[in-house]
Amino acid sequence: MVKNRHCSIVGFLLLCSDTIRIMTTNWHKKDESERSFGERIADTVAGAMGSWAFIIIQTLFVIVWMVLNIVGIMNQWDPFPFILLNLIFSTQAAYAAPIIMMSQNRQSARDRDQAEADYETNLKAKAEIEELQTRLARIENDKLDKIISLLEARR
Repeated sequence: MVKNRHCSIVGFLLLCSDTIRIMTTNWHKKDESERSFGERIADTVAGAMGSWAFIIIQTLFVIVWMVLNIVGIMNQWDPFPFILLNLIFSTQAAYAAPIIMMSQNRQSARDRDQAEADYETNLKAKAEIEELQTRLARIENDKLDKIISLLEARR
């Protein structure tokens, strides 16, 4: 009979871990499926602009722009203070900042939702652990009662 209790506790633990895994997987799938087209674009743009590849490509673009305008004696489309280049960067910043903010706001909301889901998972895990402790204490008490009854029977 003790062996059956042990098996039920092991099964209970497996069920708990499966439940937690399913809850986590479902949460991520739900988050991915609920994102709007604009949110996906904002995340993609923010991810691209926050990468080393973007920084390197933009740096190369600036270097090529400056070299072509400094060396190009005949066709300088943007002479030295590089006003057109500044206008391009200002326009880029004007559009990039709100897009990045949208992505950050969505990420903050996602983090709040995940923290709430984690809290709920922790509460469920706590309840399951308390149930396990109760079951283990019951098994321990049953074993101690049997040992005591065996010792009393030997006297």
